[in-house]
Amino acid sequence: MTDNSKPAWAHLRLTDTIRPGVRVILVGINPGVMSARTGHHFAGPTNRFWGLLYAAGIVPQPITHEDDVRLPEWGIGMTNLVARPSPGIDDLSPAEYLEGWAILERKIAHFRPDIVAFVGVTMYRALWRVLGGVQSGAAKPSGGGVVIKPGFQRATVHGARLFVLPNPSGRNAHFSYDDMLRAFRALGRAMRALPAAGVSARPSARVRAASSSAAPAAGAAGTSRRAGGRSRRTLPSSPAAGPTRRATRKRAGSQS
Repeated sequence: MTDNSKPAWAHLRLTDTIRPGVRVILVGINPGVMSARTGHHFAGPTNRFWGLLYAAGIVPQPITHEDDVRLPEWGIGMTNLVARPSPGIDDLSPAEYLEGWAILERKIAHFRPDIVAFVGVTMYRALWRVLGGVQSGAAKPSGGGVVIKPGFQRATVHGARLFVLPNPSGRNAHFSYDDMLRAFRALGRAMRALPAAGVSARPSARVRAASSSAAPAAGAAGTSRRAGGRSRRTLPSSPAAGPTRRATRKRAGSQS
């Protein structure tokens, strides 16, 4: 422990594995303790992330967290929404999600991927309002909560389509392994269907829609390593009611 009683790993941060030209950016929630200590994404011994990438055909060979720097070889980048490591996502505040989104949006604007895949339903639910408050074709339950299903969502950001994957942590009791593999395979199929590099399938003109995502940007403006370009986005223009502050689920670190 340090003098201020914080764990020795609390100050550690991971490095993004994003290079110009990536077609897909994978977004974790935040680093787990093991990831912070090793310096690699999704390093937890019970995390199924890397096995799912291979089983789904997203990467052509089995790899582990130590190979995260190789992802750009296959057109894939990786970052986290929240840079601060923690034992579980219940330690994160709603403000941290919003501050992280302001930074992530700038990365999307700079690298212009075709797909941004959020590795965690809880993370996407926390950003539901700033992404337009539109669900992926799912009806609201009788209690009025927000239903987010894995797969493509209706919102797009800077021309990138948004995809949601289940959190592959071994602590995630909401999805079976088969459910996770089904979602990862759907992402793999979408990636293989992308047009060849240099051939754009995006519309030539993007409609700028009002969004509240710029509001928390001031507090995090100086923290992005790869911020670039001015914000432009295509979003649904009629936000609905905001989500609950935090999903009811077991503690599950994105990379613990």
